[in-house]
Amino acid sequence: MGCVFSLPRERRAAAERIMPTRETSFIEKMKKMNRNILVFYGSQTGTAEGFAHQLAKDAQRYGLKAMAADPEEHDMSDLLRLPEIDNSLAVFCMATYGEGDPTDNAQAFYDWLQVTGDRLEGLNFAVFGLGNKTYEHFNAMGKYVDKRLSELGARRIFDLGLGDDDGNLEEDFLSWKEEFWPAVCKFFGVEPTTQEGSIRQFELVVHTDINTNEVFTGEIGRLKSFQIQKPARHQKHEPSIFTSSCGQRTHKPFDSKNLFLSSVSVNRKLNKGGSRHYMHLELDISGSHIRYDSGDHVALYPTNDTFLVNRLGELLGVDLDTIISLNNLDEASNKKHPFPCPTSYRTALTHYLDISSPPRTNVLFELSQYASNPKDQETMRTMASSSSEGKDMYQNWILAARRHLLAVLEDLPSLKPPIDHLCELLPRLQARYYSISSSAKVHPNSVHVCGVVVEYTTSTGRTNKGVATNWLKNKEVTDNGHKHTVPMYVRKSQFRLPFRASNPVIMVSAGTGIAPFIGFIQERAWLKQQGKDVGETVLYYSCRHRNEDFLYQEELEAFERAGVLNELNVAFSRDQEHKVYVQHLLKKNKEHLWRLIHMDNAHIYICGDARNMAREVQKAFHEIAEEVGNLSHTQAVEYFKHLMKKGRYSQDVWS
Repeated sequence: MGCVFSLPRERRAAAERIMPTRETSFIEKMKKMNRNILVFYGSQTGTAEGFAHQLAKDAQRYGLKAMAADPEEHDMSDLLRLPEIDNSLAVFCMATYGEGDPTDNAQAFYDWLQVTGDRLEGLNFAVFGLGNKTYEHFNAMGKYVDKRLSELGARRIFDLGLGDDDGNLEEDFLSWKEEFWPAVCKFFGVEPTTQEGSIRQFELVVHTDINTNEVFTGEIGRLKSFQIQKPARHQKHEPSIFTSSCGQRTHKPFDSKNLFLSSVSVNRKLNKGGSRHYMHLELDISGSHIRYDSGDHVALYPTNDTFLVNRLGELLGVDLDTIISLNNLDEASNKKHPFPCPTSYRTALTHYLDISSPPRTNVLFELSQYASNPKDQETMRTMASSSSEGKDMYQNWILAARRHLLAVLEDLPSLKPPIDHLCELLPRLQARYYSISSSAKVHPNSVHVCGVVVEYTTSTGRTNKGVATNWLKNKEVTDNGHKHTVPMYVRKSQFRLPFRASNPVIMVSAGTGIAPFIGFIQERAWLKQQGKDVGETVLYYSCRHRNEDFLYQEELEAFERAGVLNELNVAFSRDQEHKVYVQHLLKKNKEHLWRLIHMDNAHIYICGDARNMAREVQKAFHEIAEEVGNLSHTQAVEYFKHLMKKGRYSQDVWS
């Protein structure tokens, strides 16, 4: 569950040899390039990576020399050698993924930190964590790295920063780094030489005569990887096999750097009415050798709305089909381009860049120089500042109004940035992670996904659409032979059915949180067909109306009739005057639930909204333990924390 538990023996052994062997370590590169600050990032959605690059860029404003680095690409045991460089500093921007886990690219570093006995005296460090307070293990990774480095003898030169995405992560980061840099200057005894002007990281190269076979058209990794699908070729430090929950060793042929292009075989509407559109998709993975377990996540890589892309081209007055490369001016950086190059502006804005999220403050600051109206320029610089006025303005004008880049350009007509600088500044378009709603035991050749289409009207009267859900909605299955495709890979999860099928399971969800439980129930049905002793399978589910959004109603009722689903408890929150939610149904059945949990070793699973549903459900379980189990409130809280540590209380939640 959390990221502070000890590693199993096999993973301990793997962790001790997991670091890559390279001819040139980051130490040698820093010496060669005259750098003294290294900013590592553990990033799943790109935010931590963006913050790391901001810090590396900001260092120049203080007369310091820094570079950002991906821990997955380096031998992190070289941290022992960092004191060889005068006035050296390691900064860590560490996001927490899921229930207290490290991000994919920080997994090997985390494993090494857990097992290393090396002392890090002489290493100076600072950590900024990215998390969300609605989750049980808030900022677990940032806290762990900060604590562990200190335990190993490293010197913390500035306080741990804890960014909260449930509040305003951008504001938290701005406030932290506003005090961080003066502390760094004071620690090293250097005078800040703040520069207010823009510092470009990449230079533009326009290709007028280039073979089209050399141009990226949306691939994330290898050129032409979508035309010629190949299993991943892992580095020596990246094991190409993993162990599934049943102990079977199997190959992991596709990953975040080498996507599988799956075809959509089913796309059907799940709900019978209402204003929302819920959908069930089935992605064909035949021949891919992709394996998954119930509870895993599938990462889907969407593309941006064509209308937004074309409108940006119109406003900026550019030919979107121009073939370009953006080449890093910093020779020390491993990031040679901000996205795969060479490519066209159209491809970059469609496949690689996030144009739908509210622009970050650093982007507003950099773009402000291109506003010809002094008032527009001042507005943008104020919003990019850490002043209370600026924070309020950014909160109201950007975040609350949900203005994306196009809306900013439309509402500040004097703002005409060069498109290459815009492409340099925008964050990468990230994968969207969905809980898989199928069991590989029943559907070995397909991955099922459940989602709700996001579309809403902002306070400015604009219609904003969710990037991934609207993209998926349009991938309709037709009879003309054309198949829509989706770039994807499977990410392993800790959200697992109990090893012993005889253990009862209690599943609690709302809305699309039903997704992983469809896979769980399918698997329990399959196990029963194999003659296995399957324990009680109990589901608590909440939706708004029985006749509108009771997702998978027919399937669930069929499982109940077949005796696979022992209890189907559904709360229709708006079908009566007083709203009824899953926590109310849990309390109604408190004696039976306590027997399953306390006497029968039941496993509890929660999937859905972290801020409200998951929190209220946990509160209901605490109350059940107090009322039926005669525990004090403190004892009840500790009881369920113990279940979490034992893997008997698992959450797959989002905010």
